[in-house]
Amino acid sequence: MTDTLLLPFQFSFMQNAFWIAIIVAVPTALLSCFLVLKGWALMGDAVSHAVLPGIVLAYIFNIPLIFGAFAAGMITSTATGFLSSNSRVKQDTVMGIVFSGMFGLGIVLYTSITSDMHLDHILFGNMLGVGPQDLWVAGVISAVVAAALLLNWKDLMLHAFDPAQARASGLRVGMLHYGLLTVLSLTIVATLSATGLILAVGLMIAPGAIAFLTVRSFGRMLIVAVAVCMVATLGGVYVSFWIDSAPAPTIILILTAIFLMAFVRKQVAMRRASARAD
Repeated sequence: MTDTLLLPFQFSFMQNAFWIAIIVAVPTALLSCFLVLKGWALMGDAVSHAVLPGIVLAYIFNIPLIFGAFAAGMITSTATGFLSSNSRVKQDTVMGIVFSGMFGLGIVLYTSITSDMHLDHILFGNMLGVGPQDLWVAGVISAVVAAALLLNWKDLMLHAFDPAQARASGLRVGMLHYGLLTVLSLTIVATLSATGLILAVGLMIAPGAIAFLTVRSFGRMLIVAVAVCMVATLGGVYVSFWIDSAPAPTIILILTAIFLMAFVRKQVAMRRASARAD
């Protein structure tokens, strides 16, 4: 029985999948708390889709794909901020236009070249094909992102919750704003080999949303988000082995199920509280 349960850990490709799941769980969970608090769910979605042309151009010019992805992510986030600040169009509308334009550009570029790079691996990840280099790249980026968020979490929390108060308190709001965008772009690069571009937004939103429904202090929110994300990523990789599915979508399905349970629990608690008040 024990040998059967431990069977997935006997394969090297599964071991790498478990390692990449652990590596990306912490930074994505931490970042998700700030994105949820700030209302930047669409920003995460926009940037994750819009890095595709950067990846294709990096492949064309024979440079590491992570540099192209990071550059495209920063261009998208800064362009979105500039257009929304200098026009009457709302930010969510600008994000929809910029992200769809960048994604369309990426598809056009990809179809115009001959490449052994699989588009589905870019879009949906390839956790079972992760190699040592992918683990090192994701590990270094994840460590940098996690350290940046944890060292500045109080300032980022105030900026996300009340930018006006953050500015009045003497914080460099502009630096915090673009710093968070930089961290967002880096996190997408770190998750590229694990979940791909399409499903990355699930890791960057769901853990924070679940924690937001579960606890009432931001410090605990960070802890719960990391724990939930770790359980979902490791559980998703493990379950995918037995049901013969792709790990990334399995992880997202587990996060979705946990979110629905947290939502139902919250609704039941609110109704009980309301009944007691009556």
